[in-house]
Amino acid sequence: MPKKYIATPSRTKELLNKYGFAFKKSLGQNFLIDVNVLENIIHQAGITKETGAIEIGPGMGALTEQLAIHADRVVAFEIDQRLLPILEETLADYDNVEVILEDILKADVDEVIRTHFEEGHDIHVVANLPYYITTPILMKLVRDRLQVTSLTVMIQKEVADRMAAVPNTKSYGSLSIAVQYYTEAKVVLNVPKQVFMPQPNVDSSVLKLVMRKEPPVQVDNEDFFFELIQASFAQRRKTLRNNLNRFLQEKLEKHQVEALLEEASIDGGRRGETLTIEEFADLANIVYKEIQKS
Repeated sequence: MPKKYIATPSRTKELLNKYGFAFKKSLGQNFLIDVNVLENIIHQAGITKETGAIEIGPGMGALTEQLAIHADRVVAFEIDQRLLPILEETLADYDNVEVILEDILKADVDEVIRTHFEEGHDIHVVANLPYYITTPILMKLVRDRLQVTSLTVMIQKEVADRMAAVPNTKSYGSLSIAVQYYTEAKVVLNVPKQVFMPQPNVDSSVLKLVMRKEPPVQVDNEDFFFELIQASFAQRRKTLRNNLNRFLQEKLEKHQVEALLEEASIDGGRRGETLTIEEFADLANIVYKEIQKS
């Protein structure tokens, strides 16, 4: 393995010392120091010389470097200005990388794609995401329905499990359905704490989200669909009937809610975690139509 790779403990320490860099807890900075893990992520993401890559939070460039080696073109969003001189050094050998100093949550990613990639380019998001802001970033990217094929991200194991969870499991909830409405989700790799500097307090997993061309269900109103799902999980131990009565109390009487559950062929005594996305879609459409009448 070439010594120049960034993702080794010795090279990472060397760079930290050279630039006097101190990790910021507020930015959730945990740098990867294992090339084998990075190469596995690249493989799972399906990165080849025909693909483009978007990275979020390149840090000192450990993953960026591997993306530059394996991909056609890489665009990386970094929020910490202190890292720019380090990235200038570590990525100096690669002319296919562009680092943008911008918060991904505020960025017009669609415009960046149009500017930096050719039309129809097969683009993948690949990132070691800051754990404290994983969900907002992923939900923004999938809801914006960007022209990307997939998102392969290193995140907290518990969150990855929730996003990929199926009904009747402890991890399944409103987040599972929201993510799976836009993507096909699968945990492809579990990663030990030891491959990070500094080591995080939680276990990590790599989650792959393949963008859907169409949602798996048809809903009359997306906002209401997601509101009803969130309400159904508001108090996990309560029945669907109880949660929905609370959610709809200003719009519908209890007997109306019961009738709508019957119309959807759903037992109100069930809990939200037992319903499939199809059942939620049917129920949301039936309830939404009833509300529109009144």
